[in-house]
Amino acid sequence: MTNPAEDKIITLETYYDVMLAHIMRTKLEDNGIPCFIADENTIGANPLYNQAVGGVKLKIFERDLERCREILATEGDLHEQDHIEIDEETNNMIICPFCASTNIGPADPGKFSTFLSAVFPFYNTKAWHCFNCLQDFE
Repeated sequence: MTNPAEDKIITLETYYDVMLAHIMRTKLEDNGIPCFIADENTIGANPLYNQAVGGVKLKIFERDLERCREILATEGDLHEQDHIEIDEETNNMIICPFCASTNIGPADPGKFSTFLSAVFPFYNTKAWHCFNCLQDFE
């Protein structure tokens, strides 16, 4: 019979980008660590809940904690890519409408869009680029 303390499930890491969470889950599973991601469906249904639920959580058994830390230490930290852009006008976080990722940045307007913006000030270019699904959006 197993010890109930060994079967306790804990949160190893929290991510605001679902894809980064899946990358880390895959690395752990490749090393034989059973794990899963929590709150992914909540955020998938409504990306605005990402901040409210505290992101997606990578869950493991407590007995695997030290081994997971060793694996993550050798793999490097992906949290530098896990950031949130804030819209200055509305003070809301910006989320990709295609994949619900927060791994976004300003889109490169290109020469033609810059020209149109100069000639037609009402011309609206797409302002954001998602680095996960590679889509541009406003």
